[in-house]
Amino acid sequence: MWVFSTAGCRWLGAAGSLAVSVGGWAAGTLPVRGGWGLWEPRGSALTVAGAVLAYLGLTLLIAAWWQYGRLLPAGDGRRVGERSGERVGGRSGERVGVTLGWWTAPLLLAPPLYSADVYSYIAQGAMVLEGHDVYGAGPSVLGPGSLGADAAASVGGHWTDTPAPYGPVFLVLAQAVVKLTGGAVVPAVLGMRILALGALALIVWAVRGLSGGRPGALWLAALNPLLLIHVVGGMHNDGLMIGLMLGGVLLAVRERWVLGSVLVGLAVMVKSPAAVALLFVGIIVARRAGGGARGLLKGLLPGVVAAGVAGLATVAAGTGFGWLRTQSVAGSIHTALSVTSDLGLGLGLLVADDPDPVKTLVQRAGLLVAVAVIGVLGRRCWQGRMDPVLGLGVSLLVLVGLSPMVQPWYVLWGVCAVAAVAWDGRSGWGLAVMCGALAYETAPSGHTPAYGFALAGVALAAGLLWLRAARARGGPALPAPVWAIVPQGGGGPPGGPPGRSPGKGGHTGRRA
Repeated sequence: MWVFSTAGCRWLGAAGSLAVSVGGWAAGTLPVRGGWGLWEPRGSALTVAGAVLAYLGLTLLIAAWWQYGRLLPAGDGRRVGERSGERVGGRSGERVGVTLGWWTAPLLLAPPLYSADVYSYIAQGAMVLEGHDVYGAGPSVLGPGSLGADAAASVGGHWTDTPAPYGPVFLVLAQAVVKLTGGAVVPAVLGMRILALGALALIVWAVRGLSGGRPGALWLAALNPLLLIHVVGGMHNDGLMIGLMLGGVLLAVRERWVLGSVLVGLAVMVKSPAAVALLFVGIIVARRAGGGARGLLKGLLPGVVAAGVAGLATVAAGTGFGWLRTQSVAGSIHTALSVTSDLGLGLGLLVADDPDPVKTLVQRAGLLVAVAVIGVLGRRCWQGRMDPVLGLGVSLLVLVGLSPMVQPWYVLWGVCAVAAVAWDGRSGWGLAVMCGALAYETAPSGHTPAYGFALAGVALAAGLLWLRAARARGGPALPAPVWAIVPQGGGGPPGGPPGRSPGKGGHTGRRA
């Protein structure tokens, strides 16, 4: 049937994206004031109708994305007899780019969707512009006559008095948006969306390069509905962090590790989790240098370069080094997706009158476990048993899974890296199921209602049942545990270079 073709998926996904956008005009994360009559509450009946339309649109978008991914293996740019990972032409990749444009376009003029974080970004940019200490106070310091005051009034309750956990590079970009728009909510939001589109372009460039041009990698990374609604619709700065980070890794793979380390350093100055990439960039550099003591010493240089970039960026921005002490502020806010926070709170309620000390202890233990697992993954990459790009992706997923604060879009940190090397294996399809489920968790208004978790559970169960049925038919199997993921092309002695595909720095992964 036509609807099951790639063209049909393109139209179906565009219709779903349009429905999400139209529904968002009534049920999105609308500003408290300053909406210019465009982004204004329109009564409870329209709000409910808008939310229903947005959820239906999201379902269409996810269905189109899933079917599109199922069609890609048959047209992944390979000819019979060619080795896995070889790049053949760009037509298929170009069609994925066209589809991405169709699915992204309806979101461009929508109000903020699925999160109020963009109002925090604008308010923090205004704070920098007006000389406030963005690492010592929250948006509440902006008075009624201040730039960004309307945005500050729309900041979510938890974040009103919370200092910025972001690096100075992102704050300077937010400052520039506020300066150009005068801090007015509508143009400032659209300015932040332009930054989000730039981030999306970076992700496309990096994932395409790392995958050797395989369109399936772009399917899991860039076409991913979770990324579209939260990076384009919600304008989360995680997209910029991912784009810069993976761009740096791509340059390192292409033997331009100094410039790559600069990009990773800039990514860290957006959000600090990008620092994990320095371990794997260092491994790429060290293995290329021949291993041994000389290789280990050279492997430290990317961290030195990134540290220099962080220091220069901080001094140039004039925001100070307060970002070093605000990295843990998000952990004070409980999110239901954080396993360690939920476990810590439950144990604390059982064994103590005040659960917070127990909760903090469990959260820190989780981070220690994450660091240990990342160390093991790094060792496997150093030994040539794992592709460094895949090691980075799995490491970021482990870090998110054991973090004290977890938001649905955080999984994109690792998903975009894994997509480049293992999109069509057990791990890739398992991550696709998880992303499709997590897309339902947050309502267009930015709230996390109980029915959102219920819908996510239904989507997760449906996806896993499909994978099990596909396994019975000889298709992609259920996702493997992270310790069982071993890529193709990452072998060789520790002193040799990491595996690369015949494309421009592209990596190839075995179906894991």
